Parts: sequence; structure tokens; C-alpha cells
Amino acid sequence: MHQQEKGLKRGLSARHIRFMALGSAIGTGLFYGSASAIQMAGPAVLLAYLIGGAAVFMVMRALGEMAVHNPVAGSFGQYASTYLGPMAGFILGWTYAFEMIIVCLADVTAFGIYMGFWFPEVARWVWVLGIVFLIGGLNLCNVKVFGEMEFWLSLLKVGAIVAMILGGFGIMLFGIHSAGDTQASGLSNLWAHGGFMPNGIGGLIASFAVVMFAFGGIEIIGITAGEAKDPQRVIPKAINAVPLRILLFYVLTLFVLMAIYPWPQIGSQGSPFVQIFSNLGIGSAATILNIVVISAAVSAINSDIFGAGRMMYGLAQQGQAPKGFAQLSKHGVPWMTVLVMGAALLGGVVLNYLIPENVFLLIASIATFATVWVWLMILFTQVAMRRSMTREQVAELKFPVPFWPYAPAAAIVFMLFVFGVLGYFPDTQAALMVGAVWIVLLVVAYLLWVKPAAGQGAKVHYDSALSHR
Repeated sequence: MHQQEKGLKRGLSARHIRFMALGSAIGTGLFYGSASAIQMAGPAVLLAYLIGGAAVFMVMRALGEMAVHNPVAGSFGQYASTYLGPMAGFILGWTYAFEMIIVCLADVTAFGIYMGFWFPEVARWVWVLGIVFLIGGLNLCNVKVFGEMEFWLSLLKVGAIVAMILGGFGIMLFGIHSAGDTQASGLSNLWAHGGFMPNGIGGLIASFAVVMFAFGGIEIIGITAGEAKDPQRVIPKAINAVPLRILLFYVLTLFVLMAIYPWPQIGSQGSPFVQIFSNLGIGSAATILNIVVISAAVSAINSDIFGAGRMMYGLAQQGQAPKGFAQLSKHGVPWMTVLVMGAALLGGVVLNYLIPENVFLLIASIATFATVWVWLMILFTQVAMRRSMTREQVAELKFPVPFWPYAPAAAIVFMLFVFGVLGYFPDTQAALMVGAVWIVLLVVAYLLWVKPAAGQGAKVHYDSALSHR
């Protein structure tokens, strides 16, 4: 696919891409979802993040191998079409867009909850409505404006997490805490309350549903390939840096949290992060942190809308989405997809108006299904690409997957295992059902509309090629 002048603009630098992936992955999952993962697994949740992180790193390397080999917009949707067939590309592309919409719903819901901290009298849907309009507007700007905004929002978020980790170590090492707090803090908290794995292996396994949700969105690095200034250099750097940083943030953050507080108390008094800062005697801790978590939610929504928009643009170019999705504004932005995403998020406004608090776990588990499905398809696509290559071509790969073929195989087995987890636990079974229905609907849609249209398109293309001879 050629990037014509009228195509997407290559306006994203390495700094933008690295922070976009952090922005997309360090969102509500860490600030809001981590408490429920801790309640399921206890301190053993650290293991869940390490195992999940390793599997996600393999997905990112598989994606990186393909993205460096062939950087296009809508990346893995197009790779799947090429190596697994157009139906696989169609299902993968639309499931990714679906994942982004669901994750956005979780984030706009969280945004409404956080704003309620300051303005309890304002109805939550009002905030959700406002944020949808603000971010829709931002996404219609030039991609560079978008990248800059994402960079600063993510920087704020990362800064807060680093401050929290340092503050936590301060509490542990020097016993700094406010006068009213008499709790013992220290490493012993990791095993003093029922052991390191208080709920047994079952608790650890159950936590994977939330843990994998937390990593969702990191695959946006592959989507940025079509707009990266120097994809051959930028993408490997971003992919190698991000998983390590995310593990550092997630694992270190939760380690510090659980060393300071007995794990059964975490999340019982609002955000675990607020607990740490107020322990340091910072009176405005809750306010400062609220600003951070709000910026975290906004930056995650921002990068998710970007990802879904670019994916739908790629699908439209392949005739797998309505043609309107391929229309670009004068800034080189696929404006139609931004409007569609905005409209879908307005559904979130309605949900927040109608449904009570427990909307978050359901949304998170549906997002986990979509995310893990996308990762599984990326792994399968990379295996198919390798199988289609000669030994010479494989030797020429600029950014090959490590430990081929064992590591990708292990990652595939792990993703299938996560589906098993979703189906086994009653709380998340609904997500698996929704996911299965979604995939069936896509297959039907493909067979009814896309395939016949593709046949027509191919015929027209063939006829015009003949007439040009």
C-alpha cells in the first residue's frame, strides 16, 4: 500500500509512539482495576502480572516483526488478511475496533466516577457527554497535535506513578507516615495475611481476567506504523521499551502498595493510590491523585479512539468497512471513524444513565475477551507469515521474534488458557458469551456483505486491468 500525498500523514515520532502505548495500556486498569485483581489473588497478583506481561511481550514482538517488515495503517488487520485470508482480517480488524470502543466505555465510565469525587451533585452522564465531545474534537486535529497531547497526558500519569512508588518506598524504609496511622508496613505484609497466595492457585488464575484487561491497548504500537516517521527504527525501540516499563509500573506499584498495606484493605477506602499519598501526610492527596487518574482516563480514551479510527480506515481501504471510513480530512485524519467512535461512546452516556455501578466488571471482562482474541490472532498471523517465507527471507527479517518457534507457541497456549478462565468463573462467563456472539455476527456479516462485494470488486479490478493492457 502506497502512502500517497493524500494518505495518512507520517507525523508521529518515537517519543509520541512510546507514550501512546503507555497511555493506552496504563489507564483505568491500573488505577481502578488493580484493586479487584488484588482481592482475587492477594500478593500473588504480582505473579499474574509477570506471567501476563511476558505473554504480552511475545505478542508485541510478533507484531513488531510484521510491522517492521511491512509498515501500513491498520496494520495487523491487513497482515491477517494477507496471511490468514480476508475473513480473518475482517474479524480481527472489527474485533480490535470493538475492543477499543469497549475499553473507551470503561474509561469514560471511570472518568464520570472520578469527576463525581469533586462534584457529587452533578449527574455522571453529564461528564461522560462532555469528555466524548472534547476528545472527538481533539482526534479531528492533525495527528501531530494528537501525538503531543497524548505525550503530555501520559507523562503526567507516569510521573504520578513514579512519585507514588518513591513515596511508597519512603514509607517502607523511613517509616514516614501521618500521625494517625499505626499500621505496620514492610515486606512481611506480602505473606503475613494468609500467605503469599491466600486464595490458592484458583485466586491467581481468576485474577488473569482483570490482569489481561490492564495490558489491553498496548498493541496500538502496530497501528502507529502507518504514521511513524521512521518505522524501521522507531517501532523496534518502542516495542522493546514499553513492556519493560509497563511491568515496572504495574509490578513495582502493586508491590509497594501491598508492602505498605495489608492486601485485604486495598481498595476498601477508594483508590489505593490516594491511600499512599494521604499516608505521606499530603492533605490534598486525593485531589492531586484525582487530577492524575482523570488525565489517565482521558489519555487512554484519546489513544483508543485513535487506534479504532486507524483500524477502520485500513478496513475501509480493503473494502471491509463502509467506504466513508476511508475519507480523510485536510489534516490527513479519517474523520468519519472519529464521528462513529464518538457516537458509540454516546452509548456509554446512556449506559451510565441507566445502569448502576457494576457496569465496570462486565465491560472489563468483555474488553478482556476482545483484547485476548486480538492478541491470539496476531500470534497466529505471525506464525502464518513465517510459514509463507523462504529461509532467505526469514534471515533478512530486521526484527525477528525471539526463541522462535517455542515462545510464540507458549504465548498462543496462554491466550487460549485465558479464554478458559473467562468461561470458568461465573462473573466473567457473560463476557465469553458476548464475545462468541460477536464473532458469529462478524462471520455472518462477512459472508453476507463483504465477500460478495469483494467478488464484484475483484471482477471490476480484473476488467479494468485488462482494458489497460
